[in-house]
Amino acid sequence: MLIGVYQSQPVFGEVNFNVEQVSNDLPEGTADLWVLPELFNSGYQFASKEEVADLAEEIPGGRTCRAMINLAARLRAVLVFGMAERANKVCYNSAAVVGPRGFIGFYRKVHLFAEEKKFFEPGDTGFQVFDAGQAKVGVMICFDWIFPESARILALLGADIICHPSNLVLPYCQKAMVTRSLENAIYTATANRLGSEARGGKKPLTFTGGSQIIGPSGQVLSRLNDREKGWAVAEINVEEARDKKITDYNDLLGDRKPEFYGRLCE
Repeated sequence: MLIGVYQSQPVFGEVNFNVEQVSNDLPEGTADLWVLPELFNSGYQFASKEEVADLAEEIPGGRTCRAMINLAARLRAVLVFGMAERANKVCYNSAAVVGPRGFIGFYRKVHLFAEEKKFFEPGDTGFQVFDAGQAKVGVMICFDWIFPESARILALLGADIICHPSNLVLPYCQKAMVTRSLENAIYTATANRLGSEARGGKKPLTFTGGSQIIGPSGQVLSRLNDREKGWAVAEINVEEARDKKITDYNDLLGDRKPEFYGRLCE
């Protein structure tokens, strides 16, 4: 199976341009699964709740989802992409999963970062795993990475690949995702963005790039740098993410002792 990450530099508020850019950039027949950045269609640094509401869309009925479903059909691939979602008069930082046959599912970000707490409601979908045909994919968004429970629950739910749309500004995530892959024996695909945004008189945000695909043993399979717009692809063996044996005597998930982890649930 071939999985890819797409690293872009969206123009804030220019939804049609940003979506068209993806459609023009992603080549047919190159990957079975593509992961795009968080809020790829809108940009990140919102100035007001009204601005968020104006740029947010319904999932799956909005224009972005419809365009991405058409793109998935053309590419014959599954697409995972981050966007602002409007539902019941509130907004979520969400990611949608679509494929050649249409809409598959969506996830609402649980762990909101910094000013996101001013603009979005905390996600209420819980962590989920979706059938992407050749693999089971779990989704987490950006700052979810810093909570090891995010990746662990997706592994326990049977994910082979964690798709990780991101707009990273902290310098640690790319290294931490090596550990997330290793400690769960799972593939991770982090799609980050480039550039900077300084809006509404706020401090500029600079995004770190470094989109990457990591294997179950923590090996870097493919990685972009912090300057290049484009995509990277890696060939994976899904069965490697389903083998949790560490030694003849140890199983990564089977050897867990939940009866001693009570504080984790408080």
